[in-house]
Amino acid sequence: FSDWLKQAHENAFIVEANAMVLSTLDDGDQISTRTVLLKDISEGGFTFFTNYSSRKARAMDLNSQVTLLFPWYAMERQISISGFAEKVSESESDDYFATRPWSSQIGAWASAQSAPLSSREELEQRYAGAAEKWPEGSVVPRPPHWGGYRVTPISIEFWQGRYSRLHDRLRYERDNSASEWEITRYYP
Repeated sequence: FSDWLKQAHENAFIVEANAMVLSTLDDGDQISTRTVLLKDISEGGFTFFTNYSSRKARAMDLNSQVTLLFPWYAMERQISISGFAEKVSESESDDYFATRPWSSQIGAWASAQSAPLSSREELEQRYAGAAEKWPEGSVVPRPPHWGGYRVTPISIEFWQGRYSRLHDRLRYERDNSASEWEITRYYP
């Protein structure tokens, strides 16, 4: 994964190589997809950050099984991941929040993500209020409603486009308790 991500970052035609499509399932059996940004990859999984009151967070709190998709069309590649999402520690969320640009920190306070918004002006007023409370250059605390999730994978499929649609598909799979990955090649 790390090699492909590095190659995607180096590809001039890919704008945000760390952009991934997250799919969740809510309590009404509605599937929802949206793009989020991968912020860390480790042996433990794939980490991203969001508002804990958002639609995606509420869905993950009810059903932790999710999928991630990295669609690197310019390279004729994609990586599809199935796994389970869980919140990261508060200290990990604090550490990452502190590295965000000031405007993004203020935006996290201003946005009631996924809640109805009466007008653009309302959002801009909330942003201005947060900016007044924490002027640029001051330390902005992490909102209690904002933090990270880590997706622990149970399946990772690498797809490489090929001539005549004879694509390569390799899937790595394990159950939650196994540390070893089983690798299977699939027909395209």
